[in-house]
Amino acid sequence: MSNFSRRRFLQGSSATLIALSATSPLSLARRVGPNDEIRVACVGIRSRGAAHINGLHRLEGVRVVALVDVDEKALAAAKQKFTERGEKVDTYADLRHVLDRDDIDAISVASPNHWHALQAVWACQAGKDVYLEKPVSHNVWEGGQIVKAARKYKRIVQTGTQCRSSQGIAAGIEWIQAGNLGKINLARGLCYKPRQSIGKVAQAQTVPEHINYDLWTGPAPLKPLMRKSLHYDWHWVFDTGCGDVGNQGIHQMDIARWALGETRLPKRTLSIGGRVGYDDDGNTPNTQMVYHEFDSAPLIFEVRGLPRDKQAQAQNWGGSMDDYMGARIGVIIHCENGYLRIPDYSRAIAVDKEGKEIKRFEGASDHFANFIDAVRKRDSSMLTADIREGHISSAMCHMGNISHLLGKSQSNEQIAAAVASNPAASETYERLGSHLVANGVDFENSGLRLGPWLQMDPASERFIGNDAANRLLTRDYREGFVVPQEV
Repeated sequence: MSNFSRRRFLQGSSATLIALSATSPLSLARRVGPNDEIRVACVGIRSRGAAHINGLHRLEGVRVVALVDVDEKALAAAKQKFTERGEKVDTYADLRHVLDRDDIDAISVASPNHWHALQAVWACQAGKDVYLEKPVSHNVWEGGQIVKAARKYKRIVQTGTQCRSSQGIAAGIEWIQAGNLGKINLARGLCYKPRQSIGKVAQAQTVPEHINYDLWTGPAPLKPLMRKSLHYDWHWVFDTGCGDVGNQGIHQMDIARWALGETRLPKRTLSIGGRVGYDDDGNTPNTQMVYHEFDSAPLIFEVRGLPRDKQAQAQNWGGSMDDYMGARIGVIIHCENGYLRIPDYSRAIAVDKEGKEIKRFEGASDHFANFIDAVRKRDSSMLTADIREGHISSAMCHMGNISHLLGKSQSNEQIAAAVASNPAASETYERLGSHLVANGVDFENSGLRLGPWLQMDPASERFIGNDAANRLLTRDYREGFVVPQEV
């Protein structure tokens, strides 16, 4: 039995610690020299996973040697592309078989959110470095476990928040942090991104035979498939996804926290939101505002999945989204003497009080290349998005969703009263209401949830005085797919 197979067999038992302590990660993987070929396995090869394959493939001295996916047809199609290029690649349904191989140096993970933490921890234990898509975790506790595993086994673990590799954004943030626009008053992230209904089914759907649904489900509860599409729409179901706060919003919330210079979780969090405008099989909000309270300044994140208005729903849903101060999927850093607009993944634009552009910062580097450089040098300090940064920003997404899940449907009047004493939250909520009215939503009876204020102890990463919220920091795992307490 190989080292990793033996450890897998012992997983969850008291013998796990003995097995792990007796096995050095360096004995489980090749010792990579500065000029050696880096051999990578890509896990999850649809959508974002295809970008991982292409991004790594184009790097000099990097070779994708294995593909992992629960979909046999997707694996066959991807392998065919390698064959057409005259390249060999092995395919697997289960990552654990890849981790048994001593000739693989790293894995890149683009599987659904509920798999991220377990696959990353397994990889660290097996002596592999990891490029891990965002959000790095499905809950707060998981993210901390990945950080522990990365440090314990001295692994290079990069988070897939590629904006951290933008020189333009970094320069813009440095410029405002130097006080060039005065004090930072508020950091705001935006996700105004079209999200139409995923449909509603009357009965459980049949999962195609070429998909291993048990493996796809992994750590999540094994339930009948109650939505039309297994793929991608898992984002909008809390068992497997995190809504747009955790899907798109992780990028913008990460940038906003970066701009504030905050390195720990916020002291308080509040969510207001709901799934409105249609009735479908999703249960994550398509309209949401999350308020995070830091010592430096507040951070607000906004989600709008509905378009500009009712007419746009009928004519051009995807091309008619709102914008705020020139950004739709971006960040606005409000300062005393103007603001910094970050409208995409590579630019930052400084604007004065009169709305005049005064300075522009542009440019971005290859995030995959940054990971590979750190792997070669065995130096995690080279990473632009080390796993701890990914953990903190992912945890902020989860905190917002926990407030939402613990919330109750309230009237417009009740919600407005709850935020009336907070000018930034009140203004954001008023705009949210106007947006829903423009989309024909009965705002007074929309069913929006007002979540509770959740107080966080940033040191322990646990909520203060709220047992229900602390239970949602983790989840119940299926046997065989348990993120270990001791990594």
